[in-house]
Amino acid sequence: MIPDLNTTCQLPDQPRPIIIIGAGGIVRDAHLPAYGLAGFDVVGIFDLDQDKAQALAGDFDIPVVFPSMEAAVGGADENVVFDVAVPGGAVLGVVEGLPDGAAVLLQKPLGRRLSEARAICAACHRKKLTAAVNFQLRYAPPFLALRDLLDSGRLGRVHDIQMQATILTPWNLWGFLETEERVEILYHSIHYLDAIRALAGDPQGVYSRTVRFAEYERLADVKSATILDYGDTLRAIVSVNHCHRGGLTHQESYLRVEGDRGIVHLTLGLCLDYPRGQPDRFDLCLFEEGAEPTWQSVPIEGTWFPHAFIGTMASVMRVAEDPARQLPTVVDDAVLTMALVEAAYDSSAHGATPIPYEE
Repeated sequence: MIPDLNTTCQLPDQPRPIIIIGAGGIVRDAHLPAYGLAGFDVVGIFDLDQDKAQALAGDFDIPVVFPSMEAAVGGADENVVFDVAVPGGAVLGVVEGLPDGAAVLLQKPLGRRLSEARAICAACHRKKLTAAVNFQLRYAPPFLALRDLLDSGRLGRVHDIQMQATILTPWNLWGFLETEERVEILYHSIHYLDAIRALAGDPQGVYSRTVRFAEYERLADVKSATILDYGDTLRAIVSVNHCHRGGLTHQESYLRVEGDRGIVHLTLGLCLDYPRGQPDRFDLCLFEEGAEPTWQSVPIEGTWFPHAFIGTMASVMRVAEDPARQLPTVVDDAVLTMALVEAAYDSSAHGATPIPYEE
């Protein structure tokens, strides 16, 4: 019997208009398609590259292309939500330019380092912003289904979480990464680390190693292996290789969560043959006393891109309506994910425990 699982997020009572700051690929591929599905109204867009902004406006019927950040802010109604999708190093400057009391959704990462994340968070508090970070994997329909199983106790006590990705990522789509000192964990695996935090809480520590790849000589780390320390009863690991050259054969992109009452194996098809992607798959095994383990594939409507982007924007709109509501990816929580990222890079920099080959 296929269980009834929640795969939808809560929507605002009255959607608010959106102004987008940034016109990169993520806005085209995910933000705007998601807002179209949800019926959210994008009333304007700004980007330093006016040609990009004009192209998006034409393709998605956005009525206004602002010539400057100041014009975008000056032309905003007080109930607008700002959707900020700029590189990590530009986030603080944009936040400082927003009107006090505004509602804003910030694309991850929250800066390039923990110190920047804390400065951004402090600015959001000083300006009294309703501010969240776009850790949208938490809102992907299959992840919501997993969350439902955990919250209802149907998986029991979780003892193992593994995120495995063996993929070929077209890094050329994001040219700005060539000037970044941190790449893989900060711009990719940060999603997985944040998702595991959402499932299991904050770890006690982290062990990590990031690795470069000769064929991506202009990029910093493009592979990583990270172990999150939750004590001696839960193993949690993220292992990512972006350099798989064997085609789709043996590419992997899955999150597996094992509890003492059941297992979920969730294939995140987006990363397979990106940006075309492959179908998601949600496989579930619930244990029954005296019976052999039986797996079933549960159909899930919706996927990470673009559907998850509805959830993060909807959460900001809902809290702008009623501050008593929960904002799961509020900037304060995002700082904790950035602290985990910082610790992972520190771990990688300090190296492994030396092996005592000789006395």
